[in-house]
Amino acid sequence: MDLSSYATVLPIVIICYLIGCGCKVIKRMPNKYIPIIVGIAGGILSIPAIKIMPDFPATDVITAVSVGIMSGLTSTGINQVFKVIKEK
Repeated sequence: MDLSSYATVLPIVIICYLIGCGCKVIKRMPNKYIPIIVGIAGGILSIPAIKIMPDFPATDVITAVSVGIMSGLTSTGINQVFKVIKEK
């Protein structure tokens, strides 16, 4: 599998990133729950992505949910990268 097939999960990463930003707006929610929320959101978003995205890197639901969870957690890592760059 080449690297271009992973570009199809970029929309899931972006949506999960926006969900995480939305969770930051809610002041009562501790930051430790945000990775869990975006991971679950990624898993849920990946299920319809199998049918909608023709180049999605999974063919069955279990693999798609795994890819979605990792995409959601990737959005947390991207947030941390931006945070470190902004501090410097």
